[in-house]
Amino acid sequence: MRKRTAHRWQLTVIVMVGVFVAVGSFWLVQVVDQAGQQAQADKFRDEPDYIIDRFSMVRMNVKGEPAYIISGDKLTHHPTDDSSLIDKPYVHSLASDQPPMNIHAQTAFVDQGNTRVRLDGNVDVVRPATKQAQELRLKTSTLTVYPDEERMETDAAVDMLSGHSTATGTGLKANNATRQIVLGGRGTITMPPRAAH
Repeated sequence: MRKRTAHRWQLTVIVMVGVFVAVGSFWLVQVVDQAGQQAQADKFRDEPDYIIDRFSMVRMNVKGEPAYIISGDKLTHHPTDDSSLIDKPYVHSLASDQPPMNIHAQTAFVDQGNTRVRLDGNVDVVRPATKQAQELRLKTSTLTVYPDEERMETDAAVDMLSGHSTATGTGLKANNATRQIVLGGRGTITMPPRAAH
C-alpha cells in the first residue's frame, strides 16, 4: 500500500508542476502579446485619421449664423490631441456687425477645440476699407488667432499699414470686436502730414 501512495504523490507533484508550467506559459504569452499590441498601437497613434485637400469649412456662432470661413490647400487631422495642420490657410471673418477680416499664411495649427489657430510663415492680415475706416494691413511671421473671441496676438515683429500711416513694433494684441490694436516693444510710427484746409 505504501508504494501506491508514494507513486500517487509523485504523480500528483508532476501533474501540479505541469499545470503551473502551462498556466505560467499562457500568462507569459498574454503579457508578451499585449505588449506587442500596445507597441503596434503606439506606432500608429501619431498618424492622421483624415487628410482633406482643397477644403473650406464654415464655423457658426452661438446664434447659428456663419462666423468665419477657414479654407486651405490641405488639412491634416491628428486624433490624439484633436489638432489640425493646414497648408496655405485662408481665414475670412463674417461678423455682420464688424468689418470683415482676411488672413493668409503658409501654415496653421488648429487646437483647443478649434478655438485657437496659430498661423506661421508670411502672415498677412487685411481688413478692407469701409466708410468708417481705412484699409488695415498687418504683416508678421507668426500670429495666434482666437476666432470665437475675435482677437489675435503675437510676440514677433509686426508691420502695420493703415491708410498712408505705418507702424512697426515687436508684439501685438488686437481685438476686432472693439477695433483696438496694441503694438508692443520698441517701434516706429510714420504718419503723413495733415492736408491743409
